[in-house]
Amino acid sequence: MTYVKLALIGAFVALFGGLAFLYSGLYPMGADVPHTKAVYWALETLRERSIARATQDTVIPALEEPQMLLSGGQDYNEMCSSCHLKPGVTTSDMNAGLYPQPPNLSLPQMMNLDAKQRAARHFWYIKHGVKASGMPAWGGSHTDERIWAMVAFIQKMPSLTPEQYQILTAPAEGELAVAHDEM
Repeated sequence: MTYVKLALIGAFVALFGGLAFLYSGLYPMGADVPHTKAVYWALETLRERSIARATQDTVIPALEEPQMLLSGGQDYNEMCSSCHLKPGVTTSDMNAGLYPQPPNLSLPQMMNLDAKQRAARHFWYIKHGVKASGMPAWGGSHTDERIWAMVAFIQKMPSLTPEQYQILTAPAEGELAVAHDEM
């Protein structure tokens, strides 16, 4: 019986201490101050395990279609490149101020995963976003097909030169006229 009492008292003290810490405001929340190693480990583990579970049954379409690369490239250039960069670019004003630092997707990523796992994770990141990271959830405004096109482009991007990137992300002829008229 005394072990039960000690366990309950310990649980109460831990709960009270945790709540006191949460309400104290002592933990720095600025993006310019990194998390402690323990908090960073806990958040990374929680994120990685959650996404691994959520993506385990993802059905991946054929990502080799040239049109997917073109449409995905244009979307990536417009929506993603300021944070996740382009081939040959190592930082941007937007990227430099974010914490956690967004990955440079022009470099090989997640090499411990096979191509299907990487594709499933990229799809999940784009569709659902990541809480408290600056990564928006595009699933509310983009179809799955459009998101898969961005995934196709991201999968190809580490092998692109800056010149190839420019060609693949350039707006189509008709889009140039529309963009010019809007200026």
